[in-house]
This record gives sequence, C-alpha cells and structure tokens, in this order.
Amino acid sequence: MTRTLSEAQLSRTTPETQATPSGGAPWAPPRGTLGELLAAARIRVAALSATRSQVERAAAARPSPEGRFVAALRRADVAVIAEVKRRSPSAGELNGGIDAGDRGLAYVAGGAAALSVLTEPTRFGGSADDLRAVHARVGIPILRKDFIVDVLQLVEARALGAAAALLIARALDQPHLVSLADAARELGLEPLIEIRDAPELARALAAGARVIGVNSRDLETLVVDAGTIARVVPAIPPAVIAVAESGMRDAADVERAAAAGADAVLVGSAFSAARDPTRAVAALTGIPRLGRAG
Repeated sequence: MTRTLSEAQLSRTTPETQATPSGGAPWAPPRGTLGELLAAARIRVAALSATRSQVERAAAARPSPEGRFVAALRRADVAVIAEVKRRSPSAGELNGGIDAGDRGLAYVAGGAAALSVLTEPTRFGGSADDLRAVHARVGIPILRKDFIVDVLQLVEARALGAAAALLIARALDQPHLVSLADAARELGLEPLIEIRDAPELARALAAGARVIGVNSRDLETLVVDAGTIARVVPAIPPAVIAVAESGMRDAADVERAAAAGADAVLVGSAFSAARDPTRAVAALTGIPRLGRAG
C-alpha cells in the first residue's frame, strides 16, 4: 500500500528553534561548506514548491520501495554502494560529462549492492535528471544523496525512483531530524542518517535509524579524519546497518572498514573518476563482513 503524508507533514520546514541533543553540546547551524550547501538547498526547495502538486502526484504513482535498501545491504560480504558523482567541493571535477544511466549500469555489472546518486547541483554538479536516468536503467535500490532540509525533497526522491534518502545529522537539529526520518519512512524511503561522532550516533538512534553512515569527512571544513570509522562504527548496535563513507579507494580500505565492523561502504570519487567503473567496483566486492559485538 502506498503511504501518503498529511498536509501538516508536507508543509514542514526548517524549525526556528534548535534542540540540545542528549549527551552532546547544543546544536548550532552548520558553518563552512555545509552551511553554504544547506542555504542553497533551501533556495531549491522554495523553487520546487511551485510544482508541489506535480511532485506529489508523481510520488504517489511510484510503487513503494519500502525495505528494498535495507535488504540489499544485508549480506555476508561488505555491501558496496557505488555513487554517481560529477564533482565535489573537496576533489573538484571528477567526471563532469558522466552519463549517469550508463555509469549506473556499469556499477551493477561490477557487483554493486546499491547505488547512490548525488543530485546537488551547485557544488556537486548533480541533478534530479541524474537520479531519474539511473532509475530508468537499473533495478537495484538507489539512495538519493543531497542536502535534505524539507519533506518536499523526500517526496521528490520517491517520485524520482529512490529507495533511500540521505539525512545528515549535523545539518539538522533533533526535532527536524526526527521529523524528516519519520516522513521518509511514511513515504517508503529508508533514511540513511549520516554521523561523525558518538553524540550524533545517539541522535541517529533516537530518530529510529536502521542504516547509519559514518563519514570520515567533516562537511564544514572538508577535512578527513582517517580514524573516524574505527572510533565510531564499533559503537553502532549490531542490528543497525553501518556504512563507512569517504576515503574508500581500494580493497585495503574496505578491509579496514570491515575490521571496524562496517556492513557496507559508500564509494563515490574513486568510482566516478574510474576509466573502467565495472572493474573498479568489482575490485572492492567480495570482502567478508565481520560484524560487530552485541
């Protein structure tokens, strides 16, 4: 059955008040690159609102993808989520002329468990058309990766064919994080909640996360801390899928993530820049998942 959202849920926007997450410092609006990306996202939401009724109808017409993303990541080996990404604030141009649909097919041929498509246009060069093109060509679940600040972006993700959507804990105060996670699930989407430390882990769990991404990159400064995965992933409950993000380039990186207890890895830059994307994905698959202690 297709779930629908109430008018109140569809009209939610960024809360004016910031909550204090349990066990952490008071939340404050992000600065730096992340702050800029969120400001740009709010401008896009305002523009998208003009076509709200069309987006809602398109979303309602899609079969529910509920459960598909989680099912794809539960496997004996470390699941590889392969990302379509044209450029990034940290690496610059990766593959500006990439054909999103063709790249998605190549990733599937290499053994990707799921795909991620960056739809952010200002710093990543992505678009809704990229996600639409990938969905038209592949049958495995797709994560919409963007800077989501409003329920309407989740409705659009469902309309475009996504099975999951990224929610960044640092980008959202706790009431907003919980609200968007709940809205995603009501739409049949799996929220992948991205964190960087123990307080954000507590926030993600409080929001009911079944999939948590641990990003080694600080999105405000773009600095990578290679020790983040080893510090944070072991603390994620075994029932929750842990995804290691950023800095994954070869099998040794995936093996280190597996040793920390990661169930999956999300790889963007290395795959998007690869001349042979099928071979690049295949080289990172088949690594045994070691799990985490209960």
